[in-house]
Amino acid sequence: MNLLKALATVSSMTLASRILGFVRDVLIARIFGAGLATDAFFVAFRLPNLLRRLFAEGAFSQAFVPILAEYKNRRSPEETRHLVDHVSGLMALVLFVVTLLGVVAAPLIIYVSAPGFAARPEKFELTVSLLRITFPYILFISLVSLAGGILNTWSRFSVPAFTPVLLNLSFIAAALWLSPLVDPPVVALAWAVFIGGALQLVFQAPFLVRIGMLPRFRLDLKDDGVWRILRQMGTAVFGVSVGQISLLINTIFASFLVTGSVSWLYYADRLMEFPAGMLGVALGTVLLPSLSRHFADNSAEEFSKLLDWGLRLTLLLTAPAALALAILAVPLLATLFHHGEFSAEDVLMTRQALVAYSIGLVGLILVKVLAPGFYSRQDIRTPVRIAVMTLFATQLMNLVFIWPLRHAGLALAIGLGACFNAGMLFRKLREKDIYRPQPGWGAFAAKTAVALAAMGVVLWFASGSEAGWLQAGIGDRALRLSWIVVAGATSYFAVLWLLGFRLRDFSRRAAD
Repeated sequence: MNLLKALATVSSMTLASRILGFVRDVLIARIFGAGLATDAFFVAFRLPNLLRRLFAEGAFSQAFVPILAEYKNRRSPEETRHLVDHVSGLMALVLFVVTLLGVVAAPLIIYVSAPGFAARPEKFELTVSLLRITFPYILFISLVSLAGGILNTWSRFSVPAFTPVLLNLSFIAAALWLSPLVDPPVVALAWAVFIGGALQLVFQAPFLVRIGMLPRFRLDLKDDGVWRILRQMGTAVFGVSVGQISLLINTIFASFLVTGSVSWLYYADRLMEFPAGMLGVALGTVLLPSLSRHFADNSAEEFSKLLDWGLRLTLLLTAPAALALAILAVPLLATLFHHGEFSAEDVLMTRQALVAYSIGLVGLILVKVLAPGFYSRQDIRTPVRIAVMTLFATQLMNLVFIWPLRHAGLALAIGLGACFNAGMLFRKLREKDIYRPQPGWGAFAAKTAVALAAMGVVLWFASGSEAGWLQAGIGDRALRLSWIVVAGATSYFAVLWLLGFRLRDFSRRAAD
């Protein structure tokens, strides 16, 4: 399989999900605005969503996929099938218990994760009730992640990439049709999380049947492969998900700021996740199985070349996305969210967070490429040590930035922390001689910088004044933003083409 084609497939599926995600956020912003109800929901949704990223898509996937790839390459189909059965059985049991505990302990969880809400009893109680509905999402989505890891190992990348579309469809349906029927209306969003998680799990089952790997949920606590995954997973939690832990701590800080701060950070984070999902998650998804196979085959040179390919693609595609988010912050936010209850003040407050987030976007996505360089080799300790240092550095920056910059300071700390994380991961890969840069990096960086400068000039002059975007109608905003984005992208890729970049130069085969 051509990895560039696989990346395009995963990114296109992710694009569909992200577009629907924006539709959902536009509806939420229009119907609910940014206030008490949305603050309560975003906290209630962030907690199970954090656990999903922390354990399911994060530590579990990075521990499970390399070992599953090893079994697939070196062991019999029966042994591989037993590993999947035993991992799924233990995972389902543990998740069921965790879900029950989460529902029962919801008040305590909110006290710990958003202590500022306790000062307003109605806000606190609403958040608790929403959390009790959303918490089972961790059960569904963790099993979805298990299925996705299996499908990705069998190079069925498109199915896991498409699956999140179902959650966004659930949100859209709930916001439009369920919210008028429940009291308070925001409860509809909590049920959308529950239903969306269940739909994703059901959707993937037929594809597992096709490759003969539908889990049979059998328990065997003596399975050596299961314990290897658990040991790897236990230490991988910090390494994979330091950014999510920082987001949770940010929620604690933001709960003490003015009402709306949690929502402003959420909407900015949603925009930042658009390129992070399309590029970072897609690259990590495509790279990990091939890196794991190269390591299993002792192909050190191919391993290094594949990492180099991933790094070049990351810089080529992420740097313009970061620059565009910073320059077009108000046009993007005004077009997507400035309707109904989402005011001009909300746009400007969210803009501050988005610009701060954009500073660290390249670092955030580089982590998604660099970390698999260790996890594919079943080296968990190195990225964990770096992640712990990153976590402490991020919180120190939170304390420094929150006073002058308020909620934007929290976003800036996350971004700079991601850059620190990426820098340390790169340094260790070089020190251990795991990654050896291929020739031509100087010319590559110079040409990319020229293209970025050209795009930046085009976007800056085309975007115009912020007041014009806030006062224009939705149709005018959408039309104007569309041609500005097209003009910016065209200028960037046209300059790259003139400087000698060709699509075929980035074509690469997956490891067999």
